[in-house]
Amino acid sequence: MSESESQRLDGARVAILVAEGTESVEFTEPKTALADAGADVDVIGSETGNVQTVENDLQEAETVEVEQAIDDVSADEYDGLVVPGGTVGADTLRFDDEIVSFVTEHVESGTPVGAICHGPWVLVEADVVDSRTLTSYPSLQTDIRNAGGEWVDEEVVTDENLITSRKPDDLDAFCEAVVEAVAEDVA
Repeated sequence: MSESESQRLDGARVAILVAEGTESVEFTEPKTALADAGADVDVIGSETGNVQTVENDLQEAETVEVEQAIDDVSADEYDGLVVPGGTVGADTLRFDDEIVSFVTEHVESGTPVGAICHGPWVLVEADVVDSRTLTSYPSLQTDIRNAGGEWVDEEVVTDENLITSRKPDDLDAFCEAVVEAVAEDVA
């Protein structure tokens, strides 16, 4: 990565959500890609402390520190948002009303929002997928359609400020699309 690429998000602040059961690689790779591009990335959850991430939904992976509790942040402080997957993690996030409101505010403000794998469940809960085209882990397609969205089976889909991907195999394309969307938004 050239120096100019590593600094293209200098001054940008991006939030990444995490909960018990978040898929580790879907958290770490976007976080690293954004930080490598120069963004300040805040790890946000329901409350501060440590959470256990997973690999393939079932095996314990790394423990991650939640740096900011959702009650202590505001959507307007951020230039972007990432919602990682993991069946349990995404389900936990969508059950937290404050997290859901935070996501809704980001989408409605036009801020880039990336969601991968089961992360789009949070978008469904936030009621922001109507008339939008998304992708996700295939098991979510009925949820997306029932919420008024169009589900497609593609590596990465960008619909206005929503960037979605299907699974860990799509992380390279997802990370690139999220970094690019935040760079365009802060330019």
